[in-house]
Amino acid sequence: MKSLLHTLAGTWFICSTNFPMWLKGDKTHPTFTYTVVQKDNDIVLLDEVRYLKNGSSKTLIGYDYPDKTDPMGFVWRGKGFLRIAKSNWKVALLDPAGQWAVIWFSKTLFTPEGVDIISRTAKLSPETLRYIHALMEKDPLLKKQLPTLKAL
Repeated sequence: MKSLLHTLAGTWFICSTNFPMWLKGDKTHPTFTYTVVQKDNDIVLLDEVRYLKNGSSKTLIGYDYPDKTDPMGFVWRGKGFLRIAKSNWKVALLDPAGQWAVIWFSKTLFTPEGVDIISRTAKLSPETLRYIHALMEKDPLLKKQLPTLKAL
């Protein structure tokens, strides 16, 4: 069976979110690109967040370390000047075919708790979104995020 790290590898589009950074409107077209790498004797994900701001491409880089207490969880640590930043997140729902996922992230000093619906394609069909929302309704952690979730 493919590991979660290898399932996540590649580029994902954020289709729906309640993350303030994406909802303000000045940062658009966000994507995550995950690459499986070795760092400090660990196999981790190199995490590159790309977006447009005022027509210019921007990138935030960090590393996702598997959470030893949660097989679906990760601890993100920033690279470079973001080195002091840290956040916890997990894959809360994952399409068996690997085409979409719901990621939940915990509150940090700088951001509230929230969720992103991510996909291998820039848009998900209305049927797929309804299905994902129905699954989220059944999970107490995700259900409370539904009222603030917005399509990008």
